[in-house]
Amino acid sequence: MLGMFLAMVDGMIVGTALPTVVGELGGLEQLSWVVTAYLLTTAVATPIWGKLGDLYGRKGTFMAAIALFLAGSMLAGLAQDMGQLIAFRAVQGLGAGGLMVGALAIIGVLVPPRESGRMQSMIGAMMPVAFIGGPLLGGFLTDHLSWRWAFYVNVPIGVVALVIVGVGVRLSGTGRSRARIDYLGVVLLSVAILALTLMASWGGVRYGWGSPRILGLAAVGVAASAWFVRVERRAAEPVIPPRLFRSRNFTVAQILSFLTGGVMLGATSYLPQYMQFVQALSPTASGLLLLPLMFGMLGVQLGTGALIGRNGRYRRYPILGGAVLTVGLLILLPLGTDTAVALASALTAVAGMGIGFLMQSTMIITVNSAEPRDMGAASGTVTLLRTLGGSLGVALLGAVFTGRLRSGLADRVGEGAARRLTAGAGQLTPEMLGTMTGPVRSAYRAAVTSGLHGVLLGAAVLAVLGFGVAWFVREVPLRSAEEPAG
Repeated sequence: MLGMFLAMVDGMIVGTALPTVVGELGGLEQLSWVVTAYLLTTAVATPIWGKLGDLYGRKGTFMAAIALFLAGSMLAGLAQDMGQLIAFRAVQGLGAGGLMVGALAIIGVLVPPRESGRMQSMIGAMMPVAFIGGPLLGGFLTDHLSWRWAFYVNVPIGVVALVIVGVGVRLSGTGRSRARIDYLGVVLLSVAILALTLMASWGGVRYGWGSPRILGLAAVGVAASAWFVRVERRAAEPVIPPRLFRSRNFTVAQILSFLTGGVMLGATSYLPQYMQFVQALSPTASGLLLLPLMFGMLGVQLGTGALIGRNGRYRRYPILGGAVLTVGLLILLPLGTDTAVALASALTAVAGMGIGFLMQSTMIITVNSAEPRDMGAASGTVTLLRTLGGSLGVALLGAVFTGRLRSGLADRVGEGAARRLTAGAGQLTPEMLGTMTGPVRSAYRAAVTSGLHGVLLGAAVLAVLGFGVAWFVREVPLRSAEEPAG
């Protein structure tokens, strides 16, 4: 449970610290990669850790994942420039990929089926603590210690987890399996996602969309994706079993998970920029002001799960989620430099509710569409695609944010001043902005607001796509354990 908590909280703790991180280390154009590097390596490492646990033992593999995660956390806290931070976040992500899958594998061995309901309740109770406490803890540590403690704080929790697992966990009947790792599939998936993520983050910002570099990345991404599909069809134990996609509902659920991941990570990564630079709030306060979004998401998740369990009907919820999420993003567009803080905070709740509808319903549809033998692969696939969606979404929306911020500044203070304020050497924290002259301060706040509007519009496009895709869900009755997948 401690390992799962580490994985959950680390995805949320960095958002409120990012404005200060970028201000101290520079490199605004690389901001999205602090999040993307972590998500990308987590996504590609997850299936490998699962196979390693089967091959070499779940306990030792889980402890190795925790140790690698802690090493990445310490190194990230010691980073001296943005390049180092991104590289060490990637190391952190490699370890994080084994935290969730390793914990679930050990729980599956230790906890008998009759206790699974109580176990799910414990995990459900832990999620709000991680999702809500993460931004608050990140802001508090940034305010009172340093943004570096957003990474160092993982160490004591991880050490406790290592000691408990090493001393207290006894696994029996978990002999080595003859599982095989689809190395070629993992490599091709990594290349495809990396190429497409670089294309999304560089296109229109660092290079023109028609430039040879962007076109080359697009070609590599498409070719690697096509080759990956071909390899997965022939692999004995593929990363993503192609047979899962024979179910229309499963395929639709994965598309929705991909789009939801992009919207959720985009919103939680760039709303703190607005709260801190435009509203002049501390990192702790910006974390508090994201609580309506988190409570909206978690409240709807719990309510939707209870309703679906009661009447077995779920088709309406992804459709409703797409509609509510679109509305929630659009009503944030009027946010400006003079918007009341309480109103800006409250409006985020609607988008959170939309995310909650989509996350809960897509997981239920995924599980209901898979055969019992594929349950682990299906759960891993929906998590993988949500993470990949977040990786690509943060990169693409980050490029939009940076582009609009620069153009907005250039219009107000001139190209030269805009370049100094946003370049790697132009390190600007929210605290430093408050000491600058009135015209520069107003120009920067207006430009950040414009960047956020671009992110919200891009996220709204993803939400509209999700709304359209959700109509293809079929109402297949929820099955019992003995019934085949629908």
